[in-house]
Amino acid sequence: MKRSLEQRLQDGTVIAGEGYLFELERRGYLQAGSFVPEVALDHPEALKQAYRDYMNAGSDIVLAFTYNAHREKMRIIGKEDLLEPLNRNAIRLAKEVAKEHPIEEALVGGNISNTNLFDPNDLESKEKVREIFAEMVQWCKEEGVDFVNGETFYYYEEALIALEEIKKQGLPAVITFGLMGENILRDGYNVEEACRLLSEKGALVVGMNCFRGPHTMQPYIVDIRKNVDGYVGALPIPYRTSEEHPTFFNLPDGGCSCHLPLETTFPTALDPLYHNRYELAEWAKEANDLGVNYIGLCCGASPAMLRAVAEAVGVETINSKYSPDMEKHFLFGKDKTLKQHNLSYRLKA
Repeated sequence: MKRSLEQRLQDGTVIAGEGYLFELERRGYLQAGSFVPEVALDHPEALKQAYRDYMNAGSDIVLAFTYNAHREKMRIIGKEDLLEPLNRNAIRLAKEVAKEHPIEEALVGGNISNTNLFDPNDLESKEKVREIFAEMVQWCKEEGVDFVNGETFYYYEEALIALEEIKKQGLPAVITFGLMGENILRDGYNVEEACRLLSEKGALVVGMNCFRGPHTMQPYIVDIRKNVDGYVGALPIPYRTSEEHPTFFNLPDGGCSCHLPLETTFPTALDPLYHNRYELAEWAKEANDLGVNYIGLCCGASPAMLRAVAEAVGVETINSKYSPDMEKHFLFGKDKTLKQHNLSYRLKA
């Protein structure tokens, strides 16, 4: 039998693969800027392959790619008529891939996210947000997801509305915050306080995702873990954010020799600013030792990065057989059959 999310959390660390947004933009199937996952309808096989790549890299979850697939975003790009088909197809494709797991069928997560519509001083905006979440979660329920992931919220109250709508459908909820550079949620809550409140109100997992790399997210994860009795999640971006630049929105690239078409490196010129997989693995081990239960990576993460994270917490992934092994490399290997004249050249190469 396929274990539920709660059962897997009880049994150990759950690995959550995200990052489809940037990955599919890199692969050429998604437009940077609007960042709407039309790929679920336009190129379903490309989306299935992305799902598969992250699952094979260690993700216990195939998260339906419906981030930004809400009514407000679809209105902006003039395609509201595709809203429901896109949501349903993204979930159905995720279910198909989840069944491919050779050991235990992967969980399928529904997905709702920040709407960029919420205004704490505007009652009408709150009602619209609730309507947006209600219809998306209903489709999740009808399509048979195992839980719903509500993510990247920078208002506590918007996250609370998401949790309420998920609970109305009787589904487990993972709720994570994206913390902007002010280091506080936009409606004045500290992120650890917001997580504690949502956990007490019934969220199965609470924590943070996106915006921040490991170093600028981890101090808040420490505080969340101290304040929350339930399960805690952490999904940083794989970029080198700093105390001066805590999010990836304004990361500078001092080494760039060309003229960037945008004011910042975000979102299409972040390439030189990656953490390597070994740094991400060190972070994952630290988070796991801290007692973080739901570990993954967010925008910018590749499957190889996620595999390193999974292996760092003791998970042998489907594709661990492809993990680096330099034993037989012609310059750096130690296999006795390698040619000595090549090995002696490695310091000059």
